[in-house]
Amino acid sequence: MAPHRVRLATAPKNGEHAAELAHAALVAGLQRALAAAIPSAELQLIETHISSVLLAGDAAYKLKKPVDLGFLDFTTLDARRHFCELELALNRRTAPQLYLEVVPITGTPAAPALGGSGTVIDYAVKMRRFESQDTFDHLLRRAALDAPLVDALAERVAGFHASIDVAPAGSRFGSPASIAGDVRANFAHIERLAPPSALEARLQRLRTWTESESRALHERFAQRKAEGFVRECHGDLHLGNVARIDRTPVLFDCIEFNDAFRWIDVMSEIAFTVMDFVDHGAPALGWRFLNRVLESSGDYEGLAVLRYYLVYRAMVRAKVALIRARQVGADENVDNDASDANVDCGALEDFARHLADADAFAAVRPKVLILTGGPSGSGKTTLAQDLLEAHGAVRLRSDIERKRLHGLGAQARSNSAPGAGMYAPRATRATYARLAALTQSLLPTGFPIIVDATFLHASDRADFLALGAALNARCLLLWCDAPVDVLCARVAARETAGSDASEATLEILARQLADLEPPAPGADTITTIRCDTSDATSIARAKAEIARHCADGATRQATR
Repeated sequence: MAPHRVRLATAPKNGEHAAELAHAALVAGLQRALAAAIPSAELQLIETHISSVLLAGDAAYKLKKPVDLGFLDFTTLDARRHFCELELALNRRTAPQLYLEVVPITGTPAAPALGGSGTVIDYAVKMRRFESQDTFDHLLRRAALDAPLVDALAERVAGFHASIDVAPAGSRFGSPASIAGDVRANFAHIERLAPPSALEARLQRLRTWTESESRALHERFAQRKAEGFVRECHGDLHLGNVARIDRTPVLFDCIEFNDAFRWIDVMSEIAFTVMDFVDHGAPALGWRFLNRVLESSGDYEGLAVLRYYLVYRAMVRAKVALIRARQVGADENVDNDASDANVDCGALEDFARHLADADAFAAVRPKVLILTGGPSGSGKTTLAQDLLEAHGAVRLRSDIERKRLHGLGAQARSNSAPGAGMYAPRATRATYARLAALTQSLLPTGFPIIVDATFLHASDRADFLALGAALNARCLLLWCDAPVDVLCARVAARETAGSDASEATLEILARQLADLEPPAPGADTITTIRCDTSDATSIARAKAEIARHCADGATRQATR
């Protein structure tokens, strides 16, 4: 059920070897018992460094190995019972249909019974079995992970984060000192593993960047905790721990064995998932996921710490790869020459790749501000979606922020009349003010910012141009248009579908066209890129020009 996790090298403790042998005997006994009870079922055993999972029929039984790895201790029966019960409770937050019960194991290791009477010799978490090929990493590898499923995952994650417990103010979780300590410990572990000398310069650059950012973000980390963004998260939210079940993303196998791995900033958890999309060669889906989460949660201020967490998550993945490389010889102190017989060269290549990802996440990028203007139905949002996926950008959408200001979700309908309610002049000014405030705080975070609004009036565009200039940002206006009959057809179709945040109607479109102040040559002191979104050639030309302006900030994630 769970993906393989690399076991960290530790010295065996007294009795540990005997306990592991007893565990292996118990697992073998359970296999025999299940084969006898369900003779027609195909049995399968999955081993990780901390668990044994028996698949039988439509059920799975997960046993904890009697090991002490420092960050977890399952060596006593009471501990295994406790962590089985905690695993059940925590995972029922996101996957109640999978996590069924904790089952006592009675009898003897040679002749065990699931349940029954008598002395309990161990415990197992009973789960509903699902098709392992339906985890998101497998779906991605066979090109079966589509955009709607990624959007559904993002909304599920945002909803989960909104519902979970907040870390107590006096706890150590999410404090600036604990965050910086975890990052330093990760670098120290990598250093003990003797990384290849050819990568030392990159490693040192990342260590220096991280130390600098830890200091710069100290107050921000404290503020994030004070504002309730450190929560009891999943803790291990990579693509292998998300399954498609009944066409819905289900999060499973959260961290139960170490509180510190679970009580984290929600942005650290989001960074893990984004990083994993990048690692799987699907950065566009990662940026799509990020933007959808932010649109749902509104936690745009979290972007201030996102790059830090992206680098940290990539470096953890690098450490695990280096551990795997050194495990071939079972000695962490091997020569760091990649040609050494004790080195797994494939794992060293993974280490180098993860290091490159971390370096790219940390890279300085120019500030780029893209305004997408034009009437409703002109294709602004569709084009902005393509751009954010291609360039790792963050989009601020007026249709969503307008509703957020009025306490509505993206898909809620306000039923405001044209020019009234949410669309009254005062409300429109408040919406642009909200977009401007977000733009001002987000441009320094290292992500291109796309503001998706109609920008019908030159004065609205001028305000954002002044804001971008004050922050030394490259400012672009992507002016979208299409023939009037195409605009009308798009607006009518979207209104009928009712599945978009926009509430534009044909009446609103008519008002916009009558009130429109399109950019005239020389009138707007901003680089303007015009796009007829009914023409594929015009779209391609506009995308290419945007790419040229963003070229200096291109990273491996945006092109890989």
